[in-house]
Amino acid sequence: MNAPVSPVSRVWSGAGRRVHLQEVGTRDGLQVEERFVPTADKIDLVNRLSAAGLAKIEVTSFVSPKAIPQLRDAEIVLREIERRPGTVYTALVPNARGAERAIESRADELNLVMSASESHNLANLRMTRAQSFAALAQTAALARAAGVRVNVSLSCSFGCPMEGDVPEATVLGWCERFITELRADGVTLCDTTGMAWPTQVAALTAAFRARWPGSELTLHFHNTRGMGLANVLAGIDAGADRFDASFGGIGGCPYAPGATGNVCTEEIAHALALMGYDTGVDLALLLDAARCLPALIGHDIPSQLVKAGRRLDLHPRPADFEAIRGRALGR
Repeated sequence: MNAPVSPVSRVWSGAGRRVHLQEVGTRDGLQVEERFVPTADKIDLVNRLSAAGLAKIEVTSFVSPKAIPQLRDAEIVLREIERRPGTVYTALVPNARGAERAIESRADELNLVMSASESHNLANLRMTRAQSFAALAQTAALARAAGVRVNVSLSCSFGCPMEGDVPEATVLGWCERFITELRADGVTLCDTTGMAWPTQVAALTAAFRARWPGSELTLHFHNTRGMGLANVLAGIDAGADRFDASFGGIGGCPYAPGATGNVCTEEIAHALALMGYDTGVDLALLLDAARCLPALIGHDIPSQLVKAGRRLDLHPRPADFEAIRGRALGR
């Protein structure tokens, strides 16, 4: 009889299993930057990310330009990017007007957002959760009428910076409504301020999968407390196969002082490839895209892979290496 395979051994051996990486840096990352990235450069970044083979790219956000001026060129960017077959181009929309703009700009999917916690929803969206859900229902109806996919992102699924722990039952209760009432094509559980830890991630992922095995589930982590990669691995082990990430590790949340950005796309792709998972990502092209960021946003980026290189990006030997060898061998 074969010995049982432990959860740890499953995590550390991907055996060709497909994991879909979904890029959010061009929205979640750029929206918090002080510097406005020129429209042509945004389009170039999306095109580079498309060429790198990302499964989904959250291109932009159709919020009010007064609220987020960094993304005031949303229509132009979404209309003028080069669309790669197989990549889904999504956009965050806050309301029905945003949905109309995104649909007119040929978004493949609308990403709708509300929070699992009442405090964060009020602080971030200026509405109660009940009011947010009513607005989401209106927006989802517009998307269905236009034949556009709907994903709902639930912020603070793993904890709220104002309320603390959010009960699992609360998270799953909202997911139930998204799937049954809104008929959402997918749900994203968001670790908005980096409060998740691996065993919590595994438990919530397993609970979601048990209830809705056929629904598309995405996990969205931030690396605020250094557990981003560990949380991704815990999610994979519990049955998740889609993860949001941000190239360069850029991003953040205004309600988490001192927070770092999202989990870094190239770091996750690099780690998963070493473990044998199939992400479909061309890491060299992804790194090229990330290396463009410092000049565009005006500061360094968190990505350790950009700084240190891939595991087997080797360094030259010292110029006097042969002399050292000779001395060591007594020559």
